[in-house]
Amino acid sequence: MLNEGPPVEPRPAATVVLARPSPLGGAGTVGPSRGPRPWQALLMRRPGGAEFAPGAYVFPGGSVHREDQAFPDEVRAAAVRELFEEVGVLLARRRGRFARDAECGRLRERLADGATWQAALAELELEPALDRLAYFARWITPKPLRRRFDTRFYLCRLPAGQSIHPQPGEVEEWLWVEPGKALVDPRVTLVHATRMNLEALAAEPDVGRLIARVRRRKPPATIEPQLLQTDDGWQVLMPGEAH
Repeated sequence: MLNEGPPVEPRPAATVVLARPSPLGGAGTVGPSRGPRPWQALLMRRPGGAEFAPGAYVFPGGSVHREDQAFPDEVRAAAVRELFEEVGVLLARRRGRFARDAECGRLRERLADGATWQAALAELELEPALDRLAYFARWITPKPLRRRFDTRFYLCRLPAGQSIHPQPGEVEEWLWVEPGKALVDPRVTLVHATRMNLEALAAEPDVGRLIARVRRRKPPATIEPQLLQTDDGWQVLMPGEAH
């Protein structure tokens, strides 16, 4: 977990906060159903959990791969690919129309048959919708860790006509939950970055207004927390916090 030598160079990565309007209730929803509610975010748990919080829920995402470099923005391209690989949601258009479950199913079939990501998209005439990703945060993993990432966080809506198809072996469990409820629900364990970014988004109940506000902002400042070892374990210090 910890690196004994010089700091490791962080790998570029992308994470996606996938949002949908909050329903009146239903399977996979955390919290009671009491009339209209604000938007929900998709959280997932990977097998093995996170380094500092096994069993923690995170947003879909991962590091930039070689195939992402074929697109105009490799980090946004990684966000689109990882979102599809982990939870089956595809941010892509075919002849100007947004992909639906049928196109997602065909893409899964081509990938299962051995097609590369770029070739499968091209064969199905699918163009990644990089413009649908609203960039709202950038975090770099603390220097003492062996695995470090320079991660950009994006916000987007769940496309109409699509549903969640978690990848076996990649996702152990998933749920839709309102940000405010995820922050206080004892069943939802969150790593520090996930918690802080949910806090930043939770105050706006209307996801359309939230995305519009994110798009109007200047590019976010980079956040690189520090780790401090205490008698109670490791403490995460945000920039500017006293030791």
